[in-house]
Amino acid sequence: MSLLAATGPSAYWYLTRGSGVVALLLLTAGIVLGVLTSTRWAARSWPRFVVSGLHRNLTLLALAFVVVHVLTTILDGYAPIGLKDAVIPFASRYRPVWVGFGALAFDFLLALIVTSLLRARLGFRMWRAVHWLAYAAWPVALVHAFGTGSDARTGWFGLLALASVGAVVLSVLWRVVEARSAPGSLRLAGGVAALAVPALIGAWAAGGPLAHGWAARAGTPSTLLASASASRQAVVTKVVTVKGSGSLPSAPFAASLSGSFSESGASSDGLVTVGLNASADSGSKGVLQVTLRGVPLQEGGIQMTGSSVDFGPSGSPQAYSGQIVSLEGSRLVASVQDSSGNSLALDIVLRLDPSSRTLSGSLRVT
Repeated sequence: MSLLAATGPSAYWYLTRGSGVVALLLLTAGIVLGVLTSTRWAARSWPRFVVSGLHRNLTLLALAFVVVHVLTTILDGYAPIGLKDAVIPFASRYRPVWVGFGALAFDFLLALIVTSLLRARLGFRMWRAVHWLAYAAWPVALVHAFGTGSDARTGWFGLLALASVGAVVLSVLWRVVEARSAPGSLRLAGGVAALAVPALIGAWAAGGPLAHGWAARAGTPSTLLASASASRQAVVTKVVTVKGSGSLPSAPFAASLSGSFSESGASSDGLVTVGLNASADSGSKGVLQVTLRGVPLQEGGIQMTGSSVDFGPSGSPQAYSGQIVSLEGSRLVASVQDSSGNSLALDIVLRLDPSSRTLSGSLRVT
């Protein structure tokens, strides 16, 4: 039985994630090139007009990816986010503050592009004043990425964010050093801001998006939280505790799975929930709990829109938590982390018996 699906998360979900990350990287590159332009930096192979043109084109490309990010978020439909939420800050019903930061960054970029196109009419001083919004858009976009992004707790996103912060901080500090004719107080303020803003964002992220329970504190609608909580409760069954199973074997290791599954009917939003509860080698190699939520398909199974995964020893079944990163028929791949940031990859192959609501299969942990 293919209770799951022959497909994974919707293409819109992947496009939303990818376009958001690419937009942040392009905005970072635009900031760095903007600093190079302001210092009149040039090289034999990189004359000033090349640097200036690349800066302008990267900013336009960043705006294009932001538009893709907005449209795919709306079309995905999992979170209640509309077109007005992308333009009007803090009006969204889904994580209003952190989606609002994304709307602010979008508005800043729009103002930057429009005033650049009208530069001849506005005059240099007005254009320059608005152009400083590019520097404001970057930290605002970074806060949005941490506050609402589904990849905020992944190692690869952390490395990209750290690299982006490093590039911007170094470029701004270089700009401060090069601005020898500027007042000392202004240069000092610029240097302090270049160091303080990323430090504040990092401290906030450590105690917010990277900490447990962020979904509720961020302003996720209670209906989504309630459905996730109910689905977890629906799949909890008695797990046999094996003596001496206080820790998992050292990865990599493989095990056989056995357990049960449940499926809820469609809720008011049209989504169904599938819960899987299994033990690995009768519990001696861990306990696995998976919750999938998605759109029911006519041919059977679901198109996943959300997931949660818990894995750990019998005595602590939620030691590792994470989500499904790939779903193809009866094969699932999950990424989970413990409270110390240690990661495991779970490769799961399932066989489901609809008559008895039991499951069997295999698990490989790396």
